[in-house]
Amino acid sequence: MALLRNSICLLPLACVALLAFAHAQQDNSWEDDFKTGPPPGQRTFTTNCSGCHGLDGRGSEKAPNIATNPTVQRFSDAQLQEVIHNGVAGTGMPAFHSLTPAQLHSLVGYIHVLQGKDAARAIPGNAKKGQEVFFGKGECSTCHTVSGRGGFLGPDLTGYGSSKSSAEILNSIVTKSRTASSGFKSVVVTTHDGSRVPGILRNEDNFSLQLQGEDGTFYFLERAALQDVTYSDQSRMPTDYAEKLSRGEINDLIGYLMAATSAPKPKQSSK
Repeated sequence: MALLRNSICLLPLACVALLAFAHAQQDNSWEDDFKTGPPPGQRTFTTNCSGCHGLDGRGSEKAPNIATNPTVQRFSDAQLQEVIHNGVAGTGMPAFHSLTPAQLHSLVGYIHVLQGKDAARAIPGNAKKGQEVFFGKGECSTCHTVSGRGGFLGPDLTGYGSSKSSAEILNSIVTKSRTASSGFKSVVVTTHDGSRVPGILRNEDNFSLQLQGEDGTFYFLERAALQDVTYSDQSRMPTDYAEKLSRGEINDLIGYLMAATSAPKPKQSSK
């Protein structure tokens, strides 16, 4: 009976452990949505080209640099496919007649990736819907600016996603632990008369402090006039986006940030 009672007592603990495991698996699956396999053409390049040109395409004693060589970078896709398919007479470059048109296309795309053109960089979601999330439900524009629109309490995100993968942007959105970006540290100052001014620290030295209040007002304060200065490294960015937004909405938001690479150019006068 004692053994039976002990077994019964252990059942709730086992259930808790099982639920915790399931929750962890669920959390991990969130990032699985944004994990991608190798870029198209990488396997073909590794099998057929890397032995001579190197895994990074920068050449070796057997073959030239095709990644950063300006001459090769100016080749059109058709020219690259011609070289790969027919080889180059009088050199060590053989013909690869066995490659299908689809393989040639993906191989050229991967060569562009090695050249830094990132032709295989896929933008997820619907960028237009993501813009609606940014300025609407997600409330991102409360703190962030894109193309001249939005707030000032966080970094300008125009061009932020141009050099980042969807997985990197996802992590920055849903992470639970974050610190304030450089130049956006929160501070609350208390003057000798008891007035409190919260805002973003913009500059400081041994004698003064400059902050921008949450309403946009700039304050230049002498330290001698302050009773207390409280700094915070905690980011103002919420940590509940994984619960607040659906996976589809976050996918769209990532697509918008990857597509928002520059501010709109001013319209030319018709005069």
